[in-house]
Amino acid sequence: MIKIESRPAGELFSEKSELDRRLGLTEAFSILIGRIIGSGIFRTPAPIMMLVGCVSMFYGVWILGGIATLLGAFVYAEMAAMMPKSGGPYAFLRAAYPPVWAFLRGWAMFFVSETGAIAAVSIVFAEYGNSLYKIMTGATYSRGVEVLIALGIIWMLTLVNCFGVALGGKVQNVLSLLKLLALGAVIGVCFSSGGSTANFSQPFWPDEFTWGSLLAMGAAMRYAFFAFSGWEGATYVAEEVKNPRRNLPLSLILGLAGIMLIYLAANTAYLYQLPVARIIDAKWVAVDAMEMAMGGIGGILVSLAVMLNTFGSVSSQILVKARGIFAMSRDGLFFESLGKVHPKYKTPNRALLLQGCWATVLLIAAAFAAHAYETIIDFFSFTSSIFNISTFAAVWVLRKKYPDAPRYYKAWGYPVTLILVLIIQVWFMITTLITAFIPSLAGLLLTSSGLLFYYRKQIGERLRRVV
Repeated sequence: MIKIESRPAGELFSEKSELDRRLGLTEAFSILIGRIIGSGIFRTPAPIMMLVGCVSMFYGVWILGGIATLLGAFVYAEMAAMMPKSGGPYAFLRAAYPPVWAFLRGWAMFFVSETGAIAAVSIVFAEYGNSLYKIMTGATYSRGVEVLIALGIIWMLTLVNCFGVALGGKVQNVLSLLKLLALGAVIGVCFSSGGSTANFSQPFWPDEFTWGSLLAMGAAMRYAFFAFSGWEGATYVAEEVKNPRRNLPLSLILGLAGIMLIYLAANTAYLYQLPVARIIDAKWVAVDAMEMAMGGIGGILVSLAVMLNTFGSVSSQILVKARGIFAMSRDGLFFESLGKVHPKYKTPNRALLLQGCWATVLLIAAAFAAHAYETIIDFFSFTSSIFNISTFAAVWVLRKKYPDAPRYYKAWGYPVTLILVLIIQVWFMITTLITAFIPSLAGLLLTSSGLLFYYRKQIGERLRRVV
């Protein structure tokens, strides 16, 4: 069993760090934008519509997903302002629960969900590159070429982020601005060109509303949550953010509220151009909508926009997620060498490189599945929901455990907001298990394998006794 010493409360709530605080509010906000707006808003409307089959439930999934995420941000903001430590959710779990639970969360995020998300979004970049190539030449390149492009993106951005957080932050500022402009252009073009308001009512309601309808909405929620995922991204780099007790809560709440409105506008723009049946059958919804609005030139422009957005998303994910591995290793819960900071660039380069290696493994493993993107999301959604529930609940645990700790921001509407978030997350977890049982089980088994690592010394001693 791994043995680590408990941190003094003063150290938990301190702003001291060996990392370089070079990121301001703009960078924290752009990391959040970069993490959230990626492939989801361009890719997930089709599987969501396929599951629910009508306009009312389609909007219901997006609105419920956005509200649940925003309520969760209120809870996170309290913990982020109180404990500005690298690793984001890992740091909160580490303070609230026994070390093994924080370790399992870090293990699951690394081996299951976080590197899986990097692989998923890089695949979308390559797919939209293929759609652009098809529009321009009439032909497509092979799946193998798509995989090579996705791998190239992962490793190029991994290397960029090895040369200092300031460089990574500046790159993210530019990419996030361009992403907002690109998505705004897609929305503007779809609304300014001839569409049909009849698409919003055909069909508006399901043929009948049953328990199956609720199950379908729950299944669709995993794609909406994926589209909103990454909103906690700035908390991963908390030790590199200036004035974190102010800038982290602001970036979380303001950024999420704005993105929820942008997502609703984008989905409305798609529906204005495409009927429900067309959205269900679309692999690249945004491309189809822009082609409907502008013809071939529209498809070219939106493919470029999606590639820009997914490129920025992969960049921000690589930047922030390696900090989770770094924080866990620094605490003695993973390989100690991964908790080292580069002496010159002050970045966790070893964690970055290992993250790139495992993302490569997941990409190759899933890339040739019939629905690679959905396969990766199904693989990690159930496991992520378990740890999300425990992370949200950590705010209650920390209030009981450290009642006198300085709280620079208190969760709005607590405890009602916390209860609502937990209800939604539990419903989502149960429906995910039911509707994606095998992928959920695979993710759970891989997460549980972390116990073998955590208790490896104890297991080894018992095996030696038997032998």
